[in-house]
Amino acid sequence: MPPTDTSEKGLETLIVEALAGRADAAPAKSGALRDAGTPAGVGYVLGDPKDYDRDHTVDLANLLTFLTDTQPKVVETLGLDTDGPKRQQFLHRLQAEIAKRGVIDVLRHGMKHGPASIILFYGRPSPGNAKAVALFKSNIFSVTRQLRYSKDATRLSLDLCIFINGLPVITFELKNKLTKQTVADAVEQYKRDRDPRELLFHFKRCAVHFAVDDHEVKMCTELKEKASWFLPFNKGYNDGAGNPPNPHGLQTDYLWKEILTRGGLSDILENYAQVTETKDEKGRKKYKQVFPRYHQLDVVRKILRDAKSRGAGKRYLIQYSAGSGKSNSIAWLAHQLVGLEKSAKEIFDSVIVVTDRRILDKQIRDTIRHFAQVSATIGAVKEGESASKTSQLTKFLRDGKKIIICTVQTFPFVLDKLGSEHRGKKFAIIIDEAHSSQGGRASAKMQMALSEQEEEEEETTEDKINRIMETRRMLPNASYFAFTATPKNKTLELFGERQSNGSFRPFHTYTMKQAIQEEFIMDVLRNYTPVDSYCRLAKKIEEDPEFDVRKANKKLRAYVEGHSYAIREKAEIMIDHFHDQVIARKKIGGKARAMVVCKSIKQAMQCRVAFDACLKERKSPWKAIVAFSGEHEFGGEAKVNEAKMNGFPSEAIFG
Repeated sequence: MPPTDTSEKGLETLIVEALAGRADAAPAKSGALRDAGTPAGVGYVLGDPKDYDRDHTVDLANLLTFLTDTQPKVVETLGLDTDGPKRQQFLHRLQAEIAKRGVIDVLRHGMKHGPASIILFYGRPSPGNAKAVALFKSNIFSVTRQLRYSKDATRLSLDLCIFINGLPVITFELKNKLTKQTVADAVEQYKRDRDPRELLFHFKRCAVHFAVDDHEVKMCTELKEKASWFLPFNKGYNDGAGNPPNPHGLQTDYLWKEILTRGGLSDILENYAQVTETKDEKGRKKYKQVFPRYHQLDVVRKILRDAKSRGAGKRYLIQYSAGSGKSNSIAWLAHQLVGLEKSAKEIFDSVIVVTDRRILDKQIRDTIRHFAQVSATIGAVKEGESASKTSQLTKFLRDGKKIIICTVQTFPFVLDKLGSEHRGKKFAIIIDEAHSSQGGRASAKMQMALSEQEEEEEETTEDKINRIMETRRMLPNASYFAFTATPKNKTLELFGERQSNGSFRPFHTYTMKQAIQEEFIMDVLRNYTPVDSYCRLAKKIEEDPEFDVRKANKKLRAYVEGHSYAIREKAEIMIDHFHDQVIARKKIGGKARAMVVCKSIKQAMQCRVAFDACLKERKSPWKAIVAFSGEHEFGGEAKVNEAKMNGFPSEAIFG
């Protein structure tokens, strides 16, 4: 028995063999494609490094084979079958389209060249569509070893590169801990040796770059030398970072066995990967390429499988800490719930996204629009008078809008209007930040409004709420998908899964422990310094039965902590620490945010004023901002919102 190959080449061979069969086999072309429905990993062909066109960053042989097999008239019309000026013009145009739109969009939507519309990728087929199945099989997924990508220094090569129909999609740098190199060395190699000026590493040219060892995976969507940001692409283990032990192979083999199958990668390119566009404070456009992290893929896919199996009527609690990328997960889930079918029928008539943060309202709406493509399928309930809010949502439901987005503030106005005319429909309700408030009156009214069952006339609203909360009756026409970072007991009981011991647990989790270990958020308790606050309550009779010690202390503590003097004292401590221990020591380089979490909106507004006063006294160049929902009375004014206090629109807070 030969010894195990523990080198980088050994890991490279393992991945290639899993994707394309034996690594020492001759490079295969499209005729060797296997069935797309075969087990995980099967279906790739082995690319030949000699076929790589460095001038246009394509596997020319596989690109031409795909076009010849699927669109022979286009090949003939554009003169692609012979090497000459016409083929070069086509390749130049293809390169320009990828530079402008990105490889993800070019694969999704193809391109136009001269009189021809060119398809560059056939998406996954719907069940029962034999023609679409055949077209999907015609895609050429290829993996190339030791790709010499550089025109100027041909000795430089990548460990692996994945192509779809000749277009590069994913690059890899591989390491092995048994050779005393880890994923960190692979990340460093990308930052140090992979010049982003090389055409293959231009922004949007590839969907993602993977750094891989036998224990961990990291990914990056834009190489910027030392500034390249690599995110973890791990399953998580024991509620923390990393990957669980794998008795059947390497801890990271899920990457090529689950994620990079033909169907798995196609799903990502069709429903998750994207290039987003935002504007900075000066109106300049900024672009960001997004590729889903493992837990984001996992939660959406698991929910879709479960909802397809069970149909409408289940509740899901997703416990996602800060740093989880929750808004993208919500958007990806919403747009895929729209077309979810069971027995050839759509499960949900409409998907309602409820958020209590206006900033996320726009973010989720924009992300969903990017995938939905047809904006007419989306309705957003905008702020306004109560009657306007009510009529907007009622009209969206009546018109059959597939995705309806509203804030928690607008949603209660329309609950009663859903009424009997919608009881025959089925809804998916995605709740962002499912606090216990959604587990009470608003949630109960929501369930009543969407219920197919008639209620007794003599039953009051309060009776209905109590009965639903006590019996936990599962309504057959509404599924709830509640996302929250820290579910309270009421939230767990309302949305969680009941266990045999009577406890409740979330359907899916991304814990704070994992977020901290993956360095998405800081462990604020690591350098925690308590500041004592205390109060004394005097009373003449210690055992006075009219005096509730617990309630009184709670109210007194709230009074003390909300007093302007206490807030000012704490503000000075925090401002001093920020300047002396953070800014002066150049700890964050202007790249991070500090957040002060308050017990109430009023206290947050008070803190903002206190911070401003402290910063002004220090003649500090820094400013504080405040984030809260709704309009509130403050400082003698009746309607004060966060935009008015900050002096700029709410959308810019997280920009």
